[in-house]
Amino acid sequence: MHSIRMGRIAVLLGAAVFCLAAPAQSFADSGTAPKAAYCGTDGATGLAVSATGNVSCGAALQAAAAYTKAWHGTAAKPVQVRRAGTTWQCQERPGDPNPYQACVDAQDHTRLVTLSS
Repeated sequence: MHSIRMGRIAVLLGAAVFCLAAPAQSFADSGTAPKAAYCGTDGATGLAVSATGNVSCGAALQAAAAYTKAWHGTAAKPVQVRRAGTTWQCQERPGDPNPYQACVDAQDHTRLVTLSS
């Protein structure tokens, strides 16, 4: 009887320690892609506009609008646009299954605007 009671106490103490243990440390670079925020649609093309990094949706929509005005007739060539105080390098990229348009901040490549169907 005494050994059963001691066994239960040990299990309960172990469970309590496990539940109260500090969470594992998280690292800034987890190896996963940064999350994109959906910002709306581009007025000229109807493509969905998303922003990654610290790009505001207002800046993303401005960059997308400038790019869609400039891209017609450029095929897959890179296009440079300046909007919201930033120079964006924009180009069509291969996607699976459909290609998409992407604009990256020329100074900070973590800032990305994506146009997709």
